[in-house]
Amino acid sequence: MSGLKYLSGFGNEFSSEDPRCPGSLPEGQNNPQVCPYGLYAEQLSGSAFTCPRPTNKRSWLYRILPSVRHKPYTAMHCGNLTEKWDEVEPDPNQLRWMPFTIPKSSEKKVDFVTGLHTLCGAGDTKSRNGIGIHMFTCNTSMVDRCFNNSDGDFLIVPQQGEILITTEFGKMMVEPNEICVIQQGMRFSVNVFGETRGYVLEVYGAHFELPDLGPIGANGLANPRDFLTPVAWYEDREVATGYTVINKYQGKLFSSQQSFSPFNVVAWHGNYTPYKYNLDNFMVINCVAFDHADPSIFTVLTAKSSRPGVAMADFVIFPPRWGVADHTFRPPYYHRNCMSEFMGLIKGHYEAKEEGFQPGGGTLHSMMTPHGPDRDCFEKSSTALLKPERVADGTMAFMFESSFSMAVTKWGLETCQRLDKSYYQCWEPLRKHFDPNWRPSKQ
Repeated sequence: MSGLKYLSGFGNEFSSEDPRCPGSLPEGQNNPQVCPYGLYAEQLSGSAFTCPRPTNKRSWLYRILPSVRHKPYTAMHCGNLTEKWDEVEPDPNQLRWMPFTIPKSSEKKVDFVTGLHTLCGAGDTKSRNGIGIHMFTCNTSMVDRCFNNSDGDFLIVPQQGEILITTEFGKMMVEPNEICVIQQGMRFSVNVFGETRGYVLEVYGAHFELPDLGPIGANGLANPRDFLTPVAWYEDREVATGYTVINKYQGKLFSSQQSFSPFNVVAWHGNYTPYKYNLDNFMVINCVAFDHADPSIFTVLTAKSSRPGVAMADFVIFPPRWGVADHTFRPPYYHRNCMSEFMGLIKGHYEAKEEGFQPGGGTLHSMMTPHGPDRDCFEKSSTALLKPERVADGTMAFMFESSFSMAVTKWGLETCQRLDKSYYQCWEPLRKHFDPNWRPSKQ
């Protein structure tokens, strides 16, 4: 699928039509009495109609049949996808998970939806204020099944295996070290090409946006031009055995049957779209004098809360870069934070914990829970010769940071059997260096 085409830009007003049907986009209006090619006009709204223009999100889809033509939704088994944040007692400890197990296709066929497992989260879908963090582990493609999330946006981070995502807007190939965002209400299906694993950050009540740059200026971090939106592609396909539409609604799953493919959008226009981004394109800003800058300088996308400067969730990466700070302990400092920090690793070795924290695993440092470098990192970096050095070459770690106090699910603490109960021991060897007789050296 290397021939896939995309439109460039973040939050742009796009328009696209499948080249098989030239002129399928109506001219000069959204909802003509009769659409070209006998299509149906359907609006997908991602914001209230009355939102200010800069935050007003909607797209018009011109489709062979409207999405309203389906049988009633019925409840289905949710598996390990949940919004029950009180199923186990709270746990303020530092938590680390070994790489999550991917089921073997020879033992059980698992697609993207059945392979979703909720690890932690907070808030409430009904009041439209909260987040969820999920893992997906799967080995087979979705066949005559699609998924849409009525609760919020999915930010998907593949870690092992590329995924081909078919959406109502077109197709996207998303590989490890890329991310994609499927916004609220958008239907999509996931094809995989073997054993596949990744992370999902779900937000309800806000959409992801680019962080403000402030004194950085006009350029830097994730530049808008590097975000890619798929071009229109449709299939006019009847499914005699029934096509299943799976809807995540108020934290639970429901399924509906229809007799045709939902990917029947011949043309569309608007600013409410799915999109993807290659993390290699991130323009790193870093300290070039002294001290360790806060990780907020590595924010790719943010979902803002109602409090200025406080995010429901930030997506932050730790990409390859130069470390040049003088007179400085360069790795991340010891820290207690009023935010919750979930970290994942796509590839390589994270600088503050080179052992134990592995690709496909994760850590959670809940709000005000102490964390920081392990003993080996501290000792090594405290005595290192401070010459310019490359940091994180061949590595991509990331963080889902949130102002919510996260509850871990029963699956995360018990069922998955991937919790590393020895995690706390990486700090046990930290030893006292205090010397009450120390005096500044005379120059």
